[in-house]
Amino acid sequence: MLKVRVKFSKEGAMKFIGHLDIMRYFQKSIRRANIPIAFSGGFSPHMIMSFAAPLAVGVTSSGEYFDMELTDDSLSSKEMENRLNATMAEGMKVISVRQIPDGKASACMSLVAAADYTVTFSEGKQPSVEWKNGQLEAFFAQDSIEILRKTKRSEKITDIKPWIYKLELRGDKVWMQLSQGSVHNLKPELVMEAFAKFLG
Repeated sequence: MLKVRVKFSKEGAMKFIGHLDIMRYFQKSIRRANIPIAFSGGFSPHMIMSFAAPLAVGVTSSGEYFDMELTDDSLSSKEMENRLNATMAEGMKVISVRQIPDGKASACMSLVAAADYTVTFSEGKQPSVEWKNGQLEAFFAQDSIEILRKTKRSEKITDIKPWIYKLELRGDKVWMQLSQGSVHNLKPELVMEAFAKFLG
């Protein structure tokens, strides 16, 4: 079996497509592109592929990943990239297909540790002018940043400061690097919610 990692972008109207539909979308694209993907055994075989952290609906991305196992190496990485892109809808693009060397075959989901986000504001939805005068820096400089985190079972106050690695103002946009993965997975909307509360 050969394992490859696919990097793709999701932009434009495709940002409104949910994670499960994106998985189905790629399954169909792989069939159309005639990629020799491996299938699981059993009564209901499925394509052997796994996605990294799911992207929230409404968020665009220039770097998402999924792994897939192939039955042979009859196609080059470039050929697979070209074939997949020939099946892509507007807003979806395969950026690269890379073979994962033996010994580095960990699932992409377990390898993701952080994600970079750029937050833009819709026209008329920007915070008041004062927010740029050191307010973001003051917010990030706090010893703790507490939010009310809701799960399916409970609500609890959580300090998210350790999960915000970087936070800065870039022009009219907020750029942040947040913890991702199976242990601590912080969403940018929670950070902005906490910032809005800080601004009053």
